[in-house]
Amino acid sequence: MKRFMLYTLLLSLTVALWGCGGDGKDEPQPSKVSITVSQENITVPADGGTYSITVTTTGKEWGAYADQDFIVIDTKNTTSQSGSMTVTVAANPTTDGRTGNINIMSGSARQTITVTQAAADQAAYYAPEGYKLVWHDEFDKGSELNADDWTHEVQGSGWVNNELQNYVNHKTPDGKLVTEVRNGQLRITALKENGKVYSGRVYAKVNEGWQHGYFEASIKLPSGKGTWPAFWMMPVGNNWSTNPWPMCGEIDIMEEVGVVPNEVSSSIHTQDYNHTKNTQKTHKMTIDNAEGEFHTYALLWTADEMTTYVDGKVQLNVKKSDLGSGHNQWPFHYPFYLILNLAWGGDWGGMQGVDENALPVTMEVDYVRVFQKN
Repeated sequence: MKRFMLYTLLLSLTVALWGCGGDGKDEPQPSKVSITVSQENITVPADGGTYSITVTTTGKEWGAYADQDFIVIDTKNTTSQSGSMTVTVAANPTTDGRTGNINIMSGSARQTITVTQAAADQAAYYAPEGYKLVWHDEFDKGSELNADDWTHEVQGSGWVNNELQNYVNHKTPDGKLVTEVRNGQLRITALKENGKVYSGRVYAKVNEGWQHGYFEASIKLPSGKGTWPAFWMMPVGNNWSTNPWPMCGEIDIMEEVGVVPNEVSSSIHTQDYNHTKNTQKTHKMTIDNAEGEFHTYALLWTADEMTTYVDGKVQLNVKKSDLGSGHNQWPFHYPFYLILNLAWGGDWGGMQGVDENALPVTMEVDYVRVFQKN
């Protein structure tokens, strides 16, 4: 009974204490965090620039990030109430102005700095008239492919076309690189390790792709009997059980096999036009030093026509009006994603055998760019 009375007394005191100032008006309230920056807008010329920003916060620390790749920030003293950051804006390669934001955070407070950049007088990239750059990779950052943009295929030998390579994600079992970003280029290497050949096959925007556009890459091809490098496209999210190859369509912008050095080809494959029937639409072109020097390979794809190019010269041209508008003749009415790969051997690459003494071999890619109509 005494313990019950003591508990009741303590409870009464607690209620009384909460009753005094229970509405919180007499309690000390936390002050609202605020952020101050030395400038809220940065206007940048087309050729880019570097800017210093002072950041002050009433919070304990702060952080910042840019929402566009052309804006790079370097922050200092983020764990104090007064800090700074250096903002570097790359040159604008297009004839359109562009805008991005730097977002600063401290506690629940937010502050935005708007970066507005002027258009270039002349585009740094070639594109057909009326087209603008919508995605690209210049391979000028880091040492690995950006996982937000690129996906590695992982498959064993014999997966397609009786090819001999094993496709792996970035590295072989012993840690050798099959894909690497170095000196502003993507390097895809086929090599032999513990009796097996490994290589890389990568997809750009595999879940999104693009429907129509101008697609371009600068590529240096390897040499060696057995090599089969390619730059091509397949449909996004295809249902292989209801829309199998070749019904789904395939676009080969560039292929070459080392057994026929420097002869590059372009093809399209559909249900009615494909190599199993020897009806595929293909054109071949022999160029100087396709193996060992960079050349530009491109595709212009519209709703009614496809044209591929080598160094600006027409390689293959096909029109829907000539092939037919049905799905079996022209299945190119949905998005396709880009593929870069280096196969070894197989039905075509190994049609006269392979020379493993050529390994390792590397396909180098200087850039990949995608343009679409404004």
